[in-house]
Amino acid sequence: MNREIKFGVGVLQDLPWQELVRLWQQFDSMGFDSTFIADHFVNYANPTSPWLECWTTLAGLASCTSEIRIGTLVTAIPLRNPALLARQALTVDHISNGRLNLGIGAGAPGSIDPSYKMIGIEDWSQDERIERFREQVEIIDTLLRHKISNYQGKYYNLVETIMAPGPIQKPRPPLTIAAHVKKSLKIAAEFADTWVSYGAEFGAPPETVVKVTRRRSRILDKYCEEMGRDPATIGRALLIFGAEGNTAFASEGHFTKIVERYTALGIDELIFFYPFFAPDQIPSFERIASETIPSLREA
Repeated sequence: MNREIKFGVGVLQDLPWQELVRLWQQFDSMGFDSTFIADHFVNYANPTSPWLECWTTLAGLASCTSEIRIGTLVTAIPLRNPALLARQALTVDHISNGRLNLGIGAGAPGSIDPSYKMIGIEDWSQDERIERFREQVEIIDTLLRHKISNYQGKYYNLVETIMAPGPIQKPRPPLTIAAHVKKSLKIAAEFADTWVSYGAEFGAPPETVVKVTRRRSRILDKYCEEMGRDPATIGRALLIFGAEGNTAFASEGHFTKIVERYTALGIDELIFFYPFFAPDQIPSFERIASETIPSLREA
């Protein structure tokens, strides 16, 4: 399956509401394929900064845009019951008239994310986190496909769970699954419409990101083949951040090199952060959106 390259842009919801609306409407008019916000209780890189809750913000922003696909990078499963998350996704799918990409991830551990201590929820072990992740993904996939569902798992149980009305998108909004270790990549191989990776640790050089991304993609291929699924039916997305992300819009040439580096690995969706952290790159960002990205699509 040949896929057109897609370009997404993310922005953190530590901005005033009207500024978020302005930016998302700008992204919508620029022709980006998708736009995202983050799903954390606080910005754990700066917990005292202002922060708007993800899914209520996403619902509001959905009503302020018309063409661009919308989603989260990515919804962390420790914060929500999976049936409630499925209901939230169904609702935003209706508000957006079928533009939701449902991103799901296992969430960061308590050593990184202070939310567990702040709000009194359990910081699961790595093994339990992955087991719960699989159950949550399976539940969400099931609920969004059927009007009435039952589920009996180790951690979650559903009895005659009703989902009405069904989602706008059929058979359900596409699932974007974040996966970096073998067990979660296996979950992505089974359920994902798109697999998303962040590459490597913050600050890793491009050659390390390439190596890590290639290895993860090959593991995903292997699991797909073992399950009898064509690996080409899963989209491959990469969040560009760290050193590359901080300079992505420094010039059109630099941006193009980043795109070529990862599309050569089979990545067909590249997601960048809006350069609020480097205001001098904003004019270049706008120029790249209007000129460079259309050229790359044609190429």
